Amino acid sequence: MSKRSPTDEQDSGAKRLLLGQLPLEAETSMFILVNVIDFFMTYWLLMTGSFRESNPIADYFLRHWGPVKGMLYFKLALVTFVCLITQLIALKDVEKARWVLRLGIVVVTLVVLYSLRLLLISSPGF
Repeated sequence: MSKRSPTDEQDSGAKRLLLGQLPLEAETSMFILVNVIDFFMTYWLLMTGSFRESNPIADYFLRHWGPVKGMLYFKLALVTFVCLITQLIALKDVEKARWVLRLGIVVVTLVVLYSLRLLLISSPGF
């Protein structure tokens, strides 16, 4: 029986990623979900005409590709980047990757709650 080397562990981690056996599926799914909600909340606020995008990078995409494509491209790129990075971190340290995703979930949830507050304050009848 031979001893497993760190390279063997990295190879098995990479193999898991390529074969679809991802660590942190629940956290990744929740991160994607809160970002989808953020996308719709931002779109809804922008369509009222009373609000503008405050993130300069997102605003660049919005101005160059429009409210649907621009925001969607930006959000998709950002979410994909974070998900890929956390999966790479998980190859070395699953708990650190879990922490990064949970932090992302909290931050985006706070943005969604802020957007909801803005929407409620600006809407007559609430």
